[in-house]
Amino acid sequence: MPYVPGCVQCGTRSNPCRCKVVGPTLGFLAFAVAAVVEWPVGAVVYLFRHVKGRRIMAHPAAVIYPKVTNAIPI
Repeated sequence: MPYVPGCVQCGTRSNPCRCKVVGPTLGFLAFAVAAVVEWPVGAVVYLFRHVKGRRIMAHPAAVIYPKVTNAIPI
């Protein structure tokens, strides 16, 4: 049986139960897929343009994970 990561975020006000499971879990999976692509690209760009390379490598954590997590209220 494959291992599926499960993330839980409690204390949120986006639903009556005040806990989210689906949003953070899908956010983590989207983060992992984006990181596999963007981190090597960011590392190569970093060699020539430090600020842009750092911004590319931070994109999965700063943009993708929060957008996916907040888009799904459960």
